[in-house]
Amino acid sequence: MGSSFLLTLVCKADIIPVKSILYYHAKLNITVGKVCIVMDDILTGKKHLHFVGIGGAGMTALAEILHQEGYYITGSDNNESYNLDKVRSMGINVVLGHDAKNLGDADLVVHTAAVHLDNPELIEAQRRGIPIIERGPLLGVISRRYSKCIAVSGTHGKTTVTSMVTQTLVMAGEDPTAVIGGRLDFIGGNARHGDSDFMVCEACEYVNSYHSISPDYAVILNIDSDHLEFFKTVDNLIASFRKFAESSSRYVIYNGDDERTQKAVSGLDKTMVTFGLSQRNDFYAEDIDIDENSRTTFSVFYRGEKQGEIKLQIPGKHNVLNALAAYAVCRTVGMDSESACKGIDAFVGAHRRFEKLGVFNGVTVCDDYAHHPAEIAATLKAAKGMRYRHVWAVFQPFTFSRTYMLLDDFADALKIADHTVLAPIMGSREVNTYDIHSYQLADKIEGSVVLSTFQEIANYIKGNAKPGDLVITLGCGDIYKAAHMMLRQ
Repeated sequence: MGSSFLLTLVCKADIIPVKSILYYHAKLNITVGKVCIVMDDILTGKKHLHFVGIGGAGMTALAEILHQEGYYITGSDNNESYNLDKVRSMGINVVLGHDAKNLGDADLVVHTAAVHLDNPELIEAQRRGIPIIERGPLLGVISRRYSKCIAVSGTHGKTTVTSMVTQTLVMAGEDPTAVIGGRLDFIGGNARHGDSDFMVCEACEYVNSYHSISPDYAVILNIDSDHLEFFKTVDNLIASFRKFAESSSRYVIYNGDDERTQKAVSGLDKTMVTFGLSQRNDFYAEDIDIDENSRTTFSVFYRGEKQGEIKLQIPGKHNVLNALAAYAVCRTVGMDSESACKGIDAFVGAHRRFEKLGVFNGVTVCDDYAHHPAEIAATLKAAKGMRYRHVWAVFQPFTFSRTYMLLDDFADALKIADHTVLAPIMGSREVNTYDIHSYQLADKIEGSVVLSTFQEIANYIKGNAKPGDLVITLGCGDIYKAAHMMLRQ
């Protein structure tokens, strides 16, 4: 077993993340629609880890944690970003652009799912027999180091709930490790290396990435139609979440009001904890009150008994559910109610989650990561309840497949705003085989406009938004750059 061997994988080309990899002590896990290599001792004896696509939120987080554990980390990426600035400030050497020579003397290569097999650094690693692992399986390896791993899944709300739980654990005197999909000022970024049994991490369903994680507490916030270019059907998506829930060693904590989530966990032989707005859940909310400043207060109950009161500093009724989820997690892992409420009360949001960036000429500019119709609708409904004169939605669709498959849903969500401005679709990992463009979305939204560049968008908003208006940029790509252009102007 101690000897090395060459493992060659042959399967559907658009699913498998690697082609041929040098591994030893390999454990092969076969998941729905994907072959996933997991090797818990892959970090043993390694010194130099090279991250291909280090600027991604998940990659940056793992790089930071492993850097603090003493590994020598290098990385490469195609675009400058806040995340690159952050890892460079830690002393991690990052180069712009991908080249075989970037590997140096690396003895392990980590890559994001967005990196394709023709990447010169992956090709060089395979040529030299350097082990390669994708970000998701590496997160899984790290998750198994902790006896209290909390993995937060769901189509919507993962970053907010993961951030809430992390902050609340820290405030309660715990010392968790955390991997978050967005920046949390409370911990100074999107990662935290702790010295306790707790780990809190986002569990993303895309390409079944979360099947690599071994959670002790599996959290499912909701299940909505997304990533159907991969899952093909909603039933496959539900089956994927079911497999994630099955992997929990202690508890499954889930939204008891969400029909698809109920279907995913039905009949599982696990200890179940539910949260939601209805009284049939273990944890539920009553006396929900939204004041004139859009601050939400509600009482939290556990099986009919009032536990405390939560005063949210983040807007939107959808965040009541997020707060309930975080509260349910914190109580399930053993925290008292007062500490759980205190931590959630103190939470002011993660970056790019209805983040207020500033005000220019009386116009408030916010930015939000919403990129699915349900998320956009929730964000815009919250915005419309905040007593601004007009709400401007500036949206950058992300991926051609999602835009094509959910076109009418996107239109319905964006109609909630008073004005809609659209940027071109950011294709990311995809080729536009759908022949879909932003103007097709604009045709379904009366009065909307499509502009080609962020500078044009900034100029248009500057020329048309009036004092008392709210402008909110929406999307998980780089539309936030347009918001910053508005403020600079």
